[in-house]
Amino acid sequence: MLEKLKQEVYEANMELPKRGLVTYTWGNASGIDRESNLFAIKPSGVEYGALKPEDMVIVGLDGKVVEGKYRPSSDTPTHVELYRSFKQIGGIVHTHSMWAASWAQAARPIPCYGTTQADYFYGEIPCARPLTEKEIRDAYEKNTGAVIVDYLKKHISDGIDVLAVPGILCAFHGPFTWGKDAGGAVYNAVVLEEIARMAASTELINKCAKPAPQYMVDKHYNRKHGPEAYYGQK
Repeated sequence: MLEKLKQEVYEANMELPKRGLVTYTWGNASGIDRESNLFAIKPSGVEYGALKPEDMVIVGLDGKVVEGKYRPSSDTPTHVELYRSFKQIGGIVHTHSMWAASWAQAARPIPCYGTTQADYFYGEIPCARPLTEKEIRDAYEKNTGAVIVDYLKKHISDGIDVLAVPGILCAFHGPFTWGKDAGGAVYNAVVLEEIARMAASTELINKCAKPAPQYMVDKHYNRKHGPEAYYGQK
């Protein structure tokens, strides 16, 4: 079932340790087939070196396993919430990469200090609010997704598309990124980690650093995205 999707999601998961984004089993990637509304995700706690494409677990948007010999990632309910809420999302990645997780542990959004960030994220990289004790006790992973969705829906109502800010930090936890497919979500996780490192270095060099001017952010984002984009080849 969904062998092509399993292969794509397997490759996305294998890219995470290759890019230095996960240690041991600290991460997962998934990708969804919108025709069937089924997604493939890494099995829980299985070492990356032992993974095979057929090990990917197929899950429905009700959170129930449809196919697979392993239990799916413990973060599966978070992925479900995002997939159910935003049809634009085709792939999701969660890591505990050092620099992005450091900003998350500080419970701070990452200001847009320059054009590198503006090329990929429209404005700051947000940090979702901490979960309450009750939210953690009752349904931790599901409520992690609900808090992300709540933040994004409030900001999308202000005209920001979910793919224009393809990642978020969860306070005291770590980053989630997404894209049009699993590979795109990995790409955005790599970019987020580099941006987080650059932002921390910026504040180390100048503790009074200010975000880049909005007109510069607009220019750099729009030259790569949208109808008037001209970066790269047609």
